[in-house]
Amino acid sequence: MIEIKDLFATVDGKPILKGVSLKVNPGEIHAIMGPNGAGKSTLAKVLAGHPSYEVTSGEVLFKGQNLLEMDPNERAHAGLFMSFQYPIEIPGVSNMEFLRAAYNAQHKARGKPEINLQEFEKLLDLKMNAMEIKSEFKERNLNEGFSGGEKKRNEILQMAVLAPELAILDETDSGLDIDAMRIVAKGVMHLMNENMGLILITHYQRLLDYIKPHFVHVMLNGKIVQSGGPELALELESKGYDWLETSPTEETV
Repeated sequence: MIEIKDLFATVDGKPILKGVSLKVNPGEIHAIMGPNGAGKSTLAKVLAGHPSYEVTSGEVLFKGQNLLEMDPNERAHAGLFMSFQYPIEIPGVSNMEFLRAAYNAQHKARGKPEINLQEFEKLLDLKMNAMEIKSEFKERNLNEGFSGGEKKRNEILQMAVLAPELAILDETDSGLDIDAMRIVAKGVMHLMNENMGLILITHYQRLLDYIKPHFVHVMLNGKIVQSGGPELALELESKGYDWLETSPTEETV
């Protein structure tokens, strides 16, 4: 589905990614872990097409296409979704307005007919019920006055509506209490299917208690230095990252 080959990237001229390689197939969940400053969020933003990040070398193929040649909206229309660590608030725009605009923009880009407000509201109600989100969220301004947990659940609702082929969740567990994390994780797992790939970016193993990854990768200093199965996350929980700091081993899946 997506294949990242020896990717290098900078921000403000400073090298951040220093040769990242990763392949995610449909139906796979990959967790990327690492300390602050390792390059995890930079990788997510580069894949999403954030203009502040410059790719200096490497290649990214998404469904066989050169992702790096696509504008951010083209990447989204092609089936890539990213949730942000700190979702923005948009006063004056309701959740339903925002989601319907995004949904119809996606359909238009794919040559499908747009749907009217009544049809979309029925679709949204179904998704909100599945995500355990109260109906009043439809009329609330996008993320305005939302708690951290509400913002993260709202992003998973966006994912449910847009039905991406590849989702990148950047520290979805950040700022969540245990109940909110459980609900968000339940929503993610409800959406996961054999045709969808998922990249989870997190500091901690606790999220992986709820969203079970097939593969775990450790990023340090802009590179993936270790890859393995779910047991690697448990090892990190007990040892921390220091034991990998000086390790020459580098594996990718």
